[in-house]
Amino acid sequence: MPSRNRRLPRGLSWPLTPTDIRTVLREQKTDTVDLDFADRPCDDGTLLHAEWLPPLSSNYGCGIHPSLWSSVRIRVTPLPSTRRAAAREALRQQALPELAAWIDAAERAPEAWTLTRHSRSWRLVGGTTDHRDDGRPYR
Repeated sequence: MPSRNRRLPRGLSWPLTPTDIRTVLREQKTDTVDLDFADRPCDDGTLLHAEWLPPLSSNYGCGIHPSLWSSVRIRVTPLPSTRRAAAREALRQQALPELAAWIDAAERAPEAWTLTRHSRSWRLVGGTTDHRDDGRPYR
């Protein structure tokens, strides 16, 4: 993200760019993905968070288009700028392919799974990533 569009305090950077995420997700998925860049780091070290949003047919009258009923929200959180390069490399090599596979699996999941909210988060541990599902503690 260009520095002129930043809303981060000095010394913080996002480890991924919108282009990094769109490249892995391919163009056909980008219309069902809500991408958000947080302005504060997570206390638990989470850098990338994906959330499956189940269909909410009761919201149709409230202005939410049916094409967005089942979608994915992705949030990227900042980290100290000195750690950005290492985090970006690890997330691009490990977390982004896992994210794409998680979204593919969510789209093909049984109806019972898709009707409930789910999430997956990644953080940097050493030179690799660690993930957790549905808000459980990191391993």
